[in-house]
Amino acid sequence: MPLPLDSRKKPAGVKVHVTTGQGVEITWSDGHASQYAFPYLRDHCPCSLCNEERAKKDQAKATHGSSAVLPMFKPRVTAKAAAAVGNYALQIEFSDGHATGIFSFDHLREICPCEACGKEFRGAAPGNDARN
Repeated sequence: MPLPLDSRKKPAGVKVHVTTGQGVEITWSDGHASQYAFPYLRDHCPCSLCNEERAKKDQAKATHGSSAVLPMFKPRVTAKAAAAVGNYALQIEFSDGHATGIFSFDHLREICPCEACGKEFRGAAPGNDARN
């Protein structure tokens, strides 16, 4: 039996601002509006390569603490192109050459940077929203 779809994760409108670099704006079927900066989306890429890299970083932090590695300068990530994937996702080609992540609308609603969605979809504590 198929899983019921969460109507809150269905977009009513999607705007991708590649040229201006403003990011992605989505208005959801429940009226909520989400805004995603391209660096935020790059950091939350759902592809297996990025998931593996995040797991390695988390393991290194747990083993060595957060001060073991000095942060390196990275230029701000922008988008070079974006395309719809069917009617369920976006694929973004980032300025660092990464283009394998497919951002489903389910995933995008779950990673919405606002505090309300953090509580609703990720169980985040108040004040722990991941804005960028």
